[in-house]
Amino acid sequence: MNAPGLMIAAPASGTGKTTVMLGLLRALCEDGLAVQPFKSGPDYIDPAFHRAACGRASFNLDSWAMTPGLIDTIVAQATGADLAIAEGSMGLYDGVASRGGAGHGASADLARRMGWPVVLVIDVSGQAQSAAATALGFARFDPGLPIAGVILNRVASPRHERLVRRGMEMAGIPVLGALPRRGDLSLPERHLGLVQAVEHPDLDRAIADYAAFLRDHADLTAIRQAAAGVVVGGGGALPPPPAQRIALARDEAFSFIYPHLLEGWRRAGAELQAFSPLADEAPAADADLVWLPGGYPELHAGRIAAASRFLAGLRRHAANRPVHGECGGYMVLGEALVDKDGGRHAMAGLLGLVTSYAQRRMHLGYRHAALLAPVGALAAGTALRGHEFHYSTILDQPDAPLAHVTDADGAAVAETGSRRGCVTGSFFHMIAPAA
Repeated sequence: MNAPGLMIAAPASGTGKTTVMLGLLRALCEDGLAVQPFKSGPDYIDPAFHRAACGRASFNLDSWAMTPGLIDTIVAQATGADLAIAEGSMGLYDGVASRGGAGHGASADLARRMGWPVVLVIDVSGQAQSAAATALGFARFDPGLPIAGVILNRVASPRHERLVRRGMEMAGIPVLGALPRRGDLSLPERHLGLVQAVEHPDLDRAIADYAAFLRDHADLTAIRQAAAGVVVGGGGALPPPPAQRIALARDEAFSFIYPHLLEGWRRAGAELQAFSPLADEAPAADADLVWLPGGYPELHAGRIAAASRFLAGLRRHAANRPVHGECGGYMVLGEALVDKDGGRHAMAGLLGLVTSYAQRRMHLGYRHAALLAPVGALAAGTALRGHEFHYSTILDQPDAPLAHVTDADGAAVAETGSRRGCVTGSFFHMIAPAA
């Protein structure tokens, strides 16, 4: 039986969804509820904040990259929870445009499938009654998707709140909260989004402040009562592990790996052996596969270049056993990394890749990849779906391509990844095998 759920969404990015999500998770946990968080879309960072807020691992749900069966299996992680709450990405209806005009990967897709009513967070700064037109448009755009109500964010004054509420009343849109403007409640950001949860200097206190803020200015009882959902099957399997014993880099430079993958690997009996390159730790000598996730190696390039034990252990492993890197991990497997100031740092040299963060260019989007060589137990020919998001530029990529890669529209992508001997790497983060 699924827990009833809600989707916390918004008309656009930057409206305050994460503040509301974290405050709501903590406040409901303080009230004694077991709350299961989810994140709509391929965001790498938000799930760690969710876990910090409520103590339960948060899982990504993605209607473009995942089959319906996999989504149902991941949602089944809510077994034993009183309530499921998902945080949307971008705007509620934003996804990959198809020729039929429907969105794929949109938060609305998941809310519709799961029967989760939407709580719409609206930034009302600079408008009053007109905010109701926005809310009404979202409510009517898809009559099959219930809008439970709105939380008004960045309210300027009591008079401003009265005017906005009057418009919502005229439109028949319930107001579930009105949050005054508070500049001190924002989380620090960098080029890929929020600064990672592990780097926040006092995250627990910040989340406690969000919870108190929600208690003072939102109707938590009405929000809880709005939750609903449909029963879905959850008997499917999570993606299988790429090896039995996996040495997994885990620290501030290597942290972007999807929680459902780790859960699936553990459930299948894989042994995950964490190590920290930034602490100059070598991967376990008995590992079958070394996996370097994405993260922020460009911020720690000097430390990585000086991590002699890590680099020597990585090279020993690569002599006869597989090593794979995703995005930031891929960059570290290369010959060199150029930081934002133009400084060149020698990396592992297991691939010929040279990347530059000084020549910034955003690469963002879903990826479909057909492997041309194995990645651990993932055989050549395996089709994968994933996501790419980075600002690095390739200066040199002399090795054979790892995969044939296309974007969500089927257009070829130049960043094919690389392979040399037992070493493979790609800029895309694997989410799931393609259907």
